[in-house]
Amino acid sequence: MARLRLRGREISPRHPFTDGLRREVRDLRTRVEALEAENTELRRHGLRLAELLDVVEELLVPLASRDEAGVEDALARFRRSL
Repeated sequence: MARLRLRGREISPRHPFTDGLRREVRDLRTRVEALEAENTELRRHGLRLAELLDVVEELLVPLASRDEAGVEDALARFRRSL
């Protein structure tokens, strides 16, 4: 393991400076894990939103053309997806 230097002098691995660095690295790792979990959750929400937009689009086209069977079919597919 390479020796750390502080102001030109070697410092021991148990120096308060290195303890602070270890603590900072640990805190950063914890923060990165939390951000990754948050990112995963946001992706799930984005996918669900895209699915809902698809359903709305499927409903608007039959509604605009007064196609009741198409509306019922789109609603049935939406209910199955829940």
